[in-house]
Amino acid sequence: MKVPAHWQTSGVKARPGHFSHRDLSKMMEMNVVLTIVSLTLGCFPSAIYACDEADADSLLSFASIVSSSPSLNWSNSIDCCLWEGITCNSDLTRVTRLWLPSRGLRGPVAPSLANVNHLTHLNLYRNSLFGSLPPGFFSSLNNLQIIDFSHNDLSGKLPSSSSSSSRLEDVNLSSNRMGGDIPSWFLKGAWNLSSFDVSSNQFTGVMPSHIWINSSRSIQFLDFSMNYFSGEIPRGLGSCLNLKVFRAGSNSLKGSLPHDLHKSASIEELSVPQNQLSGPIDEAIANVTNLRIIELSSNGFTGPILAETGKLYNLQQLLLQNNRLNGSLPSSLMDCTNLMLLNLRSNSLLGDLSTFNFSKLVQLRVLDLGYNDFSGNFPQSLFSCKSLTAVRLSANRIAGHIPPEISHLQSLSFMAISRSNLSNIAATFTSLMGCRNLTAIILSHNFIGESMPEVEMTVNLRGFQNLELLALVGCQLQGRVPAWLATLRNLRVLDLSQNRLTGEMGNSLGLSPLVLPIFVVPDISRMRLFNGRFVLPPAIYLDSNGLSGSIPVEIGQLKSLHVLSLSRNHFYGSIPDEIAQVTILERLDLSSNSLTGKIPASLVGLHFLSSFSIAFNDLDGEIPSGGQFDTFPSASFEGNPKLCGSIVQRPCFTQEENDAPEPKHAPEPEDTIVGLAAGLSFGFIVGSTCGFFYMDDFRRFIARFTKFF
Repeated sequence: MKVPAHWQTSGVKARPGHFSHRDLSKMMEMNVVLTIVSLTLGCFPSAIYACDEADADSLLSFASIVSSSPSLNWSNSIDCCLWEGITCNSDLTRVTRLWLPSRGLRGPVAPSLANVNHLTHLNLYRNSLFGSLPPGFFSSLNNLQIIDFSHNDLSGKLPSSSSSSSRLEDVNLSSNRMGGDIPSWFLKGAWNLSSFDVSSNQFTGVMPSHIWINSSRSIQFLDFSMNYFSGEIPRGLGSCLNLKVFRAGSNSLKGSLPHDLHKSASIEELSVPQNQLSGPIDEAIANVTNLRIIELSSNGFTGPILAETGKLYNLQQLLLQNNRLNGSLPSSLMDCTNLMLLNLRSNSLLGDLSTFNFSKLVQLRVLDLGYNDFSGNFPQSLFSCKSLTAVRLSANRIAGHIPPEISHLQSLSFMAISRSNLSNIAATFTSLMGCRNLTAIILSHNFIGESMPEVEMTVNLRGFQNLELLALVGCQLQGRVPAWLATLRNLRVLDLSQNRLTGEMGNSLGLSPLVLPIFVVPDISRMRLFNGRFVLPPAIYLDSNGLSGSIPVEIGQLKSLHVLSLSRNHFYGSIPDEIAQVTILERLDLSSNSLTGKIPASLVGLHFLSSFSIAFNDLDGEIPSGGQFDTFPSASFEGNPKLCGSIVQRPCFTQEENDAPEPKHAPEPEDTIVGLAAGLSFGFIVGSTCGFFYMDDFRRFIARFTKFF
């Protein structure tokens, strides 16, 4: 570091030829002082230098129109090189980095920011910036190497520009609301671009092939997914020598995969799901041996799975679900020994699964072959796949029962083979009990007409102690609801609907300790059950069953309930006044039962109630008025000829005129189909993401319920 002139050796006079002892002593003292000063200045450079005034003013102009919490420490009283998020160059004169990710910035991007023209790194990731990028933004910042505006709220078209920095390496504009075409001049001079991400925006038009053609020697990562791009995928990807990832899912792309794609030998991920791509999958893809992920799901691909899939020895994920593929599983698939996820669901694949050898796929974790036309028994070669955590073979023609060797799969947590031809429910359950980590069993629409296992299941239930979800919908099972359900400590989901289980539902149902919300899961067979948990508002859906008895007053204890639907059953008696205690109830449907008495006036206090029906019962008296009741249509009350009020256009009589109430008769209980949960295709989920509820209460509920059968 250069020392200022007035700090040089003033007061020390050099004598020609020699120095006195006094002179030498003074010079040594001065050298020590200079060393200390030099080191001090290195720690506090702003004591000598100040950053460029134009840079500081431009940054302050940007800060003046954005808010942040806590506030930035940007001020004229502080050298801008010392500001939060700012880095200057080596001589501490020009700002080269603006780095404020996740800083709570809110406001537009000021045009003045483009005047900080020595910027090499600009990162404003995950803030709340809005509006359009200023015109000429990229051409002004001609030193940029990295720009990241991802996860903001930017909108509008890309800024007009005739050129861009040839030094640009990484451009990330993902997760905004930017739209319009990506013009051919955008990033035209970015020869060194290695990563380009505009995913999760609203861009339209054809895909900008110039982005990868101009940077064919450097580009490694391309993500155009979740936009509105249309047309075919342009050619040119095959010329990208270092391309590793290409994503363009969730657009409106048509045609086939580009024929030159197989020339890109370096590509590791090809992901174009949820488009309108069609035709057979090019066999040449099997030559791209570096591929680790192939995701072509939810398109219109036809023909067989690649016969030479086994060449892809690095393949870890093969996702071809929801296409129109046909034929059988290629035997070469067994050579993909690194495969961890295989999803071929919802195609037209066929063949005897019991003859296919899965044994070499020792790293396989998730296997989904559901909704095809496979046949045969449960494939025993799967028992060699010790890493399996999830298996779905639903909606095929799998026959027989699940053999006891499935206990070899100690990591298995999810098993779904609904809508098949399974038989011998007792043997199947005995086998599954050996899988100690099972959390979900979905075997609906199997075991037709068999008896619900009872005694056999009490021998060893340790295998089901982690079970959270059990579905046996539509099996026409006979007998009673088994008592062993009450021993399943972690059970959250239970669906026994559409069976022939007998009994009645009465006040001793056990709702007294039930502090658990119950959720309905529409079309659960199509939901992602492999990862995560369901998050649904607390609800009770028991409609369309043969349940009888009175509605338990303990319903009022379910304070977090949003939906109560008990329609199309055989409930009788009065509507419990306690329902009004569920103050956040949004939907109440008690229609098509045999309820009698009056509508509790307290229900007017349910201020969140937006859907209400007590139609087709035997209720009488005046319909309450006020609150949400003034918004309900007459259809909510039809089929109750003894109700009166303006909404049903029947006048009400005084008590003297109508002081002889009708007798209330409770129908005799009858053997009916009892479904603990009557969801659309699954049942109810017991549990809560809020932490208010306890599983022991559900166990007591099940135990008290089963005493009636």
